[in-house]
This record gives sequence, structure tokens and C-alpha cells, in this order.
Amino acid sequence: MRLHRLFLLVLLMLPVASFSAQAADKKPVPANLEPLPEALPPPGVIEANPADAPEITIVKKGETKVEEYRMHGELYMQKITPPHGTPYYLMKQEQEGGWSRFDGPAAPLVIPKWVIFRF
Repeated sequence: MRLHRLFLLVLLMLPVASFSAQAADKKPVPANLEPLPEALPPPGVIEANPADAPEITIVKKGETKVEEYRMHGELYMQKITPPHGTPYYLMKQEQEGGWSRFDGPAAPLVIPKWVIFRF
């Protein structure tokens, strides 16, 4: 019975507590307020350079389809689609190096090899 009375007392005191909290939150508004400046417009879209897109050449060798990807005239990747099975890719790891094959959804690990000096 005491528990019911305590619960009823707390329930009746909630509106009084919330009213006093709202009254404490109200602060006087200063008279020297100024509106915020207008927001800046979003930055423009950067136009893509069509020369940066790879050139794709499709070559049929029998029933096999070979797509050659070139950047600035240099062949860097080939996609081979055989008449049966799944397509696979041949990628060039180095400019003068050979080709490496990868089949999976993730690209192979490519270690950066920057040219610092040329003789």
C-alpha cells in the first residue's frame, strides 16, 4: 500500500518538476541580435578531362573476346572473356615487366614503384 502511495505522489509531482525546469531554461533575449549571414553556395562540380579516361579496344580472337585498356597510349590491362568459363584479367605490374593474372573480386596487391631518376 505504501508503494502505491509513493508511486502516486511521484506521478503527481512530474508536471510540477517539468514546469519548473522549463521556467529555468528561459533566458532573456538580448536586444542586439543580428541575423546570420546567408550560407555560401556549394562548390561547383569539377569537369572530368576526357583524356584521363582509358581507351578500350575490343578484339575478337576466334571465340575469345579481348578488351584492351590503354592510358595515354600505353596498354596496362586486358580482360579476356573465353567462350566458356569466367572472364579474367591480365594486368601489367611494371612498364617493362610481364603480365600477371587475377580472377577474384579484389584487385591484386600492387606495390608502388616510383621512378626517381632515369639515366
